Amino acid sequence: MALSLEEYVHSLDLRTLPRVLEIQSGIYSEGSVDEMSGNECCLSTGEVIKITGLKIKKIIAEICEHIEGHKSPQPFELPMNFPGLFKIVADKTPYLTMEEITRAIHIGPSRLGHPCFYHQKDIKSGDLIIKQGEQFMLNSVEEIHGEMLVNCGVVRHRRDRSFTLPLSQEGEFYECEDESIYTLQEIVEWKIPKNRTRTVKLTDFSNKWDSTNPFPKDFYGSLILKPVYEIQAVMKFQKDIVRILPSLDVEVKDITDTYDAKWFLELLSTKDLLEMTSKEFPIVAEVVEGPLGNQLPRSILQPGKTIVIHKKYQASRILASETRSSFPKRHFLIPTSYQGKFKRQPREFPTAYDLEIAMSATEPLHVVATKAFHTPHDQLPGVSVGDQFLVHHSQATQVLCEELKTAVDVLACKKILKTSHEAALLPLYMEGHFVEVIHDKKQYQISELCTRFCLPFNVKVSVRDLSIQEDFLAATLGLRLEEEITDSYLLVSDFANPRERWEIPVGRLSLTVQLVSNSFWETGSFAVRTLIEEITEEQYYMMRRYESAFLHPPPRPPKHPTMGEIKLPSLSSVGKTVALPKFPKVRSFCGISSKELYLRQFISSLF
Repeated sequence: MALSLEEYVHSLDLRTLPRVLEIQSGIYSEGSVDEMSGNECCLSTGEVIKITGLKIKKIIAEICEHIEGHKSPQPFELPMNFPGLFKIVADKTPYLTMEEITRAIHIGPSRLGHPCFYHQKDIKSGDLIIKQGEQFMLNSVEEIHGEMLVNCGVVRHRRDRSFTLPLSQEGEFYECEDESIYTLQEIVEWKIPKNRTRTVKLTDFSNKWDSTNPFPKDFYGSLILKPVYEIQAVMKFQKDIVRILPSLDVEVKDITDTYDAKWFLELLSTKDLLEMTSKEFPIVAEVVEGPLGNQLPRSILQPGKTIVIHKKYQASRILASETRSSFPKRHFLIPTSYQGKFKRQPREFPTAYDLEIAMSATEPLHVVATKAFHTPHDQLPGVSVGDQFLVHHSQATQVLCEELKTAVDVLACKKILKTSHEAALLPLYMEGHFVEVIHDKKQYQISELCTRFCLPFNVKVSVRDLSIQEDFLAATLGLRLEEEITDSYLLVSDFANPRERWEIPVGRLSLTVQLVSNSFWETGSFAVRTLIEEITEEQYYMMRRYESAFLHPPPRPPKHPTMGEIKLPSLSSVGKTVALPKFPKVRSFCGISSKELYLRQFISSLF
C-alpha cells in the first residue's frame, strides 16, 4: 500500500532499518534532479531508494509560558550549536508496551542512550521483582532464542542487577525525572522520542554567543522542542548518502521484503555496527573512511583495507589523569590487561570528610595535617600542622553548642605522639588539609589495585609494560586512577591475519566500511591486543559527567553544629524556614564544585 513519505516516516520503526522504498507518484513523477545537501539525486516514479537513517535536521522551539512585559514570540528555529544548557522535563504521557518505548526512543551504547523508566505496578522478571515506582534503566535490545528482549538494569544496595523484559510487556511505563543538564546537541541526539515533542527548561546561556539571543531578556523558563526530521538514504550503485525531507509530496511503497538489496552498496558507520545484533557478527568489510591518528599497527583501518569485525561487546577501562598541578592535564583510559606495575603515591585530602570516604577495611589510613584547625568546641581537640593521625572509623558524638547538646559526626582517630598514641575525634566538617603517609613499598598490577583498594587512588608506574612499543604512562610523574568505566568496543583484525585482534573504541573513533561478506570462518585461538588511549579534556569531562555522576552521586555533606537559616519560596503565602548546614570547601566534581552539588541536592530534597 502506498503512503505519503511523511506518513511512512511517522510509522517507521527505526529498529527495522534499512528499508527499501519505491517511489509511486508525486512531484517527481516526471523525473527531476534535486540538490539535497550537496548531493544531486533523481527521484522519479519507479525509482528505488534505501533508507539508512532518520535524523533531526533542525529544532523548532516554542516558549511555554507568557512573560510579563513581553509579547509571546512565535515559534522559532533554535540552531544546533546554541550554547545553552537545558534540564529535561519528564514526559507525563505513558508508554503502554516495551515495544512502544523501543520504537520511539533510541537505546544506545553509552549512558546518554540508556533511558530510565518506572512502572505503575510491580513487574516480575525471573526471580527479580521490580517494585512499583522503582527506577530501572534500558541498556540494549537483543534477540535471545528467537525473542526480542530489552536488557534492563536496576540498582539495589549500590549494586547493579540485570534483567530482561520482552517487547510484548504491557503496562504503564513512565519516564523518570532526569537531574542531569544537557546541551541542545545532546538532547537532539538522545533525548527526543520519535513522533513526540520534548519539554525542557533553560538553565544557562553563554553571553559569548555572537548570534542574536532568540529569548526574551533574562528568560530562564520552559520550552517545547519540536524536531524536523530528514531521511538519510542511498541510491543504487552510489556511496554518497543523500538527505530528503519527509515533507516532500511523494508517495512511496515499502518493498524491502521483495527487493534484492545487493543492488545497493552496504555502507556501515561505527554507530551502525554497534546497533547490529550480536548474531550478525563476524563480518568482512572494506574500510571506506578510516579514523585520523590511528594508533593501530600496519594501519589496519586505512581506506581500502579489508578487515574482519568479529564482534561487539562491553569492556572495562580505568579512567586516569596526571597528578601534576599544571594544566591542561593529560587523561588516559587504561585497559585492565595492562602489564606494567605501579607503586602507590600519597593522596591529598582537603577535608576530614574526604578521609571518611577514603577509609579502607584493609589498613588504617595514615595522614599528616598540613593546615591548622581550631575547633570552637572544648570537647573536640584542635589540629596543628604536622600532627599525624591513624583514621579508624566514623561515629557521632555530643558537643555543647550555645549551651545545648548537639550531635556531630566525627572521625575516631589515633593521634601519633613520639612514643605513644592518644585518641582524637576530628569533626567531618573540619576544613583542614591532610596528606597520606605511604608505608607500602609493594608493586601492583592495575587489576590488583582495583580489587584491593577503593578508587580514586594515586600511583606511579614503576615498571613499564614491555609488551607495548611505546608506554607513555611510564613517562608520567604520577597518575590518579579515578574510576572504572564500561565502554563499547569492536573486535577487529586484518583479513590477512585474523588471529591478531584489536579492541577498537566505538565512541571515540569515526569509521565507515562497506560490507563485503556477512560470513567468516572463525579460527580457534587468537590474541587480543588492547590500547592505552589518551583522551581529550572534552571526552574526559563527558565520561565523568555520565559515568561518575550516575554511578556515584555525591553524598550529603556532614552537618556543622552551628546552623544558618535561609528563606525558601513556598506554594502558599506562608514562608518556609529551614536549617541549612555549612558546607566544607572540597574539590570540584565534573566542573562543578562539591559545595554547589551539595547545595543543589539539599534544596531539591526540600520540595
